[in-house]
Amino acid sequence: MKKFLDTSGNEVELSFSACSFEEKAKHVLVICQYQNSWLLTHHKTRGLEFPGGKVEVGETLEEAAKREVYEETGALVADFVLIGEYRVLDPKGSFVKAVFWGQVERIDKKSSYFETNGPITIKGDILRLRFGNEYSFIMKDLVIKECIKKIKQIKAKRGREKIVVESAIL
Repeated sequence: MKKFLDTSGNEVELSFSACSFEEKAKHVLVICQYQNSWLLTHHKTRGLEFPGGKVEVGETLEEAAKREVYEETGALVADFVLIGEYRVLDPKGSFVKAVFWGQVERIDKKSSYFETNGPITIKGDILRLRFGNEYSFIMKDLVIKECIKKIKQIKAKRGREKIVVESAIL
């Protein structure tokens, strides 16, 4: 488990396992990729960020994550992985977010994107770009950095597994 302070000075605990905290995750964050780009949404007040939000009554974490991505970007997620969760110890009330990584199949144009201005694709080094003024505070803490490092590990492992399967077929 990694511990650090977020941009507001709140203690954050990040774990790359499910159900790491006594408190259940009631929020989701979805780090999305579309083709060779990162897919973000432009939140009307916070700026550019990965899609996410609250789990509604009766929804699973996975259902909430897919719904939030679609509502905020119009994107349909094809490949979807839970990569961990984090707890923010905020004096106003702590909360836990589940973090997913999703590969987007397609993006539908919508008439409304709820509290956002819709999808934004970003090419390049998101770990460097995320500190620009147009990005949300959510993008600037260590959760994003650590989760993207974890995604790179997952992709590398998948690549190795694909090579093993392909050589077994030959």
